[in-house]
Amino acid sequence: MTADAARLGAVVGALGLSVLIVAPARTWRGAGLGAWAVGCALLALSVAPSGHHRAYAAAAFVGLIAALVAGWLFVRWPWLIPAAVIACAPARIPVTIGAKTYNLLLPLYVVVAGVAVALAVELLVPARVALLRRGRVFEPRGRHSGEEAELEVPPDREEPVLGVFAWPAALLIGWSGLALLWSEDRHQGAIYLLFYMLPLGLIAAAIARLPWRIEWVKVLYAELSVMAAVFAAVGIEQYLSRTIYWNPKVKVDNAYAPVGWFYRVNSVFYDPSIYGRFLVVAILASLVLVLFERSRWAWVAAVLAAFTTVGLIPSFSQSSFFALAVGIAVALVVLWRRAAILPLVVAAAVLAAVTLGVPQLRHRVLGKAGISHATGGRSSLVSNGIKIAEHHPLIGVGTGGFAVGYHKLTHHAGRASHTAPITVAAETGIAGLAFLAWLLAGTVTLPYRRNRAATSLDRARLAFGLALLAVAVHSLFYNALIEDPIFWAGLALTAVAWRQVARA
Repeated sequence: MTADAARLGAVVGALGLSVLIVAPARTWRGAGLGAWAVGCALLALSVAPSGHHRAYAAAAFVGLIAALVAGWLFVRWPWLIPAAVIACAPARIPVTIGAKTYNLLLPLYVVVAGVAVALAVELLVPARVALLRRGRVFEPRGRHSGEEAELEVPPDREEPVLGVFAWPAALLIGWSGLALLWSEDRHQGAIYLLFYMLPLGLIAAAIARLPWRIEWVKVLYAELSVMAAVFAAVGIEQYLSRTIYWNPKVKVDNAYAPVGWFYRVNSVFYDPSIYGRFLVVAILASLVLVLFERSRWAWVAAVLAAFTTVGLIPSFSQSSFFALAVGIAVALVVLWRRAAILPLVVAAAVLAAVTLGVPQLRHRVLGKAGISHATGGRSSLVSNGIKIAEHHPLIGVGTGGFAVGYHKLTHHAGRASHTAPITVAAETGIAGLAFLAWLLAGTVTLPYRRNRAATSLDRARLAFGLALLAVAVHSLFYNALIEDPIFWAGLALTAVAWRQVARA
């Protein structure tokens, strides 16, 4: 029964969200939102442990009240949605479901429920929502007919709000839902769809509908940079006091560290790599102001970026360092254009020479253990993930089926390939990989198109693009691309900014 609920919920929810993203007619978008809600409910029933009915009922009641309150706030001030996403993104709380423990974005799911309520209200009564946002709550139309005519009321038919991201995102979501039908681990696939792809995709669809407001973008930057600085301060304190929160595995790894100065910290995050990723996004946003802003705020951004970088170092997250390096290189290319090529090539050559010149590093990379040792065994996960994709090229092993496919291939346990495209290819086949490549192609082109970072709009576009680039590069070594709310929010905000560019 639970397996049937998971299959039906996956298909209905994923296809409903796909329709919501690409459908031009408001009625179709409303139907898609309803299908999304039904699909999420079925998936929740399929993964919920038996018993505890009173606890579930109480949680549902409290969640409904919170969703209604959040929905009213989002209808009144829609730019609170990305602000809430940034505030909740770091909160990954370990929750045991079945026999496994998952790091779930629990506070963010309240935001998702509020977003669903706000979208439903906006689709049902768009004119009154426009009045509410002007401060006139549900007044008769006739009294303010002149003013109401000037309001930005969504038409009955409109272009997909996610722009160039709409079709690849919709196809990837819809195909991932269908892929649960043949998944070798439907429980894991249901968790992935219910707690990551479906809620984060809905958030992207809601944020992409926002009207452009540069003042709110500045608020988002202030929120992101201040949060990162606070997290960096906690990380520095952890390194100095040799204290770890949340994650016992990090404590064990630090206890067996080969040298005394190596001590990984995770700040308030569960995983040091996710901590590093969040800090890298904030550093790159500040870097845009440092390079292109001509006011005193550039100095403030420089101080924040420098302090956050100090907090990033004790994360010892190689994937975060590499993502930061790539982001800095792209920012310098935007600043210097072709003149940046030679300095970057020289810097890369010096880094390679230093790496090969240090005996310990040279042995780590070129010794008998080779790349597998240098990457902590992740290269074997990648190579075996490629083999899984080769054995199931057309449709993959199904959404959530990577671990089972890995076990069948190697007879060893494996949870993820640590490389997002490999995981997508292994689970959803060549079609899913093509949709992901199409989606990522937009992230490396749209933010930089006709962008000299001369205006506040262009600087915001560049910051969104660098954030997307950092998350995408990081996911090549850590996975967690589709599972990252910053990625989906970055997609939507890039679409909002580009729509403003097209209007201008």
